[in-house]
Amino acid sequence: MRLGLFGINTDLCALDPQLAVDVAVAAEEAGWESVWTGEHYALPDPPVPASPTRPETPFLDPFVALGHLAGATSTLLLGTGVTVVPVHQPVILAKQVVSVDRLSRGRFLFGVGVGYLEPEFRALGVSLADRGVRTDDYLDALQALWTTSSVHVVGPRVSISGVTAEPRPVRAGGPPLHVGGASPGALRRTVLRGHGWYGWAVTPEETAATVTQLAELADNLDRPAELGTLEISVTPSGRTPLDATLVAAYAEAGVDRLIVSPPGRVRRDQEALLRFVRDTPAALLR
Repeated sequence: MRLGLFGINTDLCALDPQLAVDVAVAAEEAGWESVWTGEHYALPDPPVPASPTRPETPFLDPFVALGHLAGATSTLLLGTGVTVVPVHQPVILAKQVVSVDRLSRGRFLFGVGVGYLEPEFRALGVSLADRGVRTDDYLDALQALWTTSSVHVVGPRVSISGVTAEPRPVRAGGPPLHVGGASPGALRRTVLRGHGWYGWAVTPEETAATVTQLAELADNLDRPAELGTLEISVTPSGRTPLDATLVAAYAEAGVDRLIVSPPGRVRRDQEALLRFVRDTPAALLR
């Protein structure tokens, strides 16, 4: 089981750039495989039922945060968990992804999703209604920008013509794509486009059911062979204490990587956060 640390751009890590470096370096030394960002540009205030966290929670831009950490680490993988693709302009997003990928020498994992938070979409001037098809159109545009010269992608949601974007990603075709979400569209997108699937706040039982769905879809869809075996990443549900027994249950469900979100009180206490980062791998993987 590989371990990822979620929230490297939030709470205290968003306010103290040296602490973010200290956390990432400690994670690398303690045996964490990766660190992951969340993404919110604005949070509902007052909160709505779907609000993921308090409106005063600080979030840094994921690409700026990961670019900052790329130079301070050497083996740690850097992931977005997840980039809400439809709220981004695709040419700019392609450049942001390549920038982190190059700065980290190919250590970037591109987690993507369609989003769900209507007040944030509204604040960004983006429709929530067509977010799924917009995501697919934008992912097509990213591929064109990363792989072709004199790009020509023209459609109702994307119009890019007669331009070339350099440099290209370290890996031909772009960094590994990890698709978040459990809707039918997200699972189909995972099978057809993803190197991996990322489940958020799911139990081992829920994970096992989704892994079965993905296997069934892969049998019925023409999954590109170059994507390889689907990698399963999960942030555990907070309803059950995280310990070695629970890690074993996730492994039995087919999980390759646990992306652990420290408790809120830990994320807001510098010493507690560093202690959590240093101690957790040994406690979970013993």
